[in-house]
Amino acid sequence: MEVKPPVPQIPAPVWTEFKDLQEFEKYRQHRADDDKTSNALTSIADAIHHMPGGWIVTTSTDKIFNWARKSSIWPVTFGLACCAIEMMATFASRFDVERFGMVPWASPRHSDLMIVSGTVTIKMAPMLKRIYDQMPDPKWVVSMGSCANSGGPFRHGYHVVKGVDRVVPVDVYVPGCPPTPDSLMYGLLKLQEQVAHFSKTGERLPAAAETK
Repeated sequence: MEVKPPVPQIPAPVWTEFKDLQEFEKYRQHRADDDKTSNALTSIADAIHHMPGGWIVTTSTDKIFNWARKSSIWPVTFGLACCAIEMMATFASRFDVERFGMVPWASPRHSDLMIVSGTVTIKMAPMLKRIYDQMPDPKWVVSMGSCANSGGPFRHGYHVVKGVDRVVPVDVYVPGCPPTPDSLMYGLLKLQEQVAHFSKTGERLPAAAETK
């Protein structure tokens, strides 16, 4: 007696009747055809030559160094008052400013950005200026919060500096009392634009303030 192997019964293709699969075909996103290189690479490349198995990028060392300088700003850890809590939240895991290449550093001699977050008193102003002088050039300053911008609610106090720009030059003003981490991130992105402009032209833009 001959034993025959079982013949599998293939069901009819009825997958199109399932609503989830119908929505999958309707709403799924397709990758663009020109998604071969990142926008960051395109911005610094003079030409990108696509070849089988990869691509070749031609650029100049100036563009590489300027892009690296813009994307690797190290702020000195310098908090004065309650705005520093928002600054710490910005550098924490939820907002993660390190994805912009910004690493908080405890040494002013290795930093190129000072974020003044909080009230600057007359007693603290000489220490702030000393830390600023220890930072290497080119260096940048972000004034974070109303107290650092203009003295805030303590402006008429006898002990408060009416704006940190009376002590050090400021490049970006971030308003708020206190500013949210989103506001500080927006100010840091504006600072990156200033750094990129300075790297290309050697001239600084006028101080920028975030507008709401």
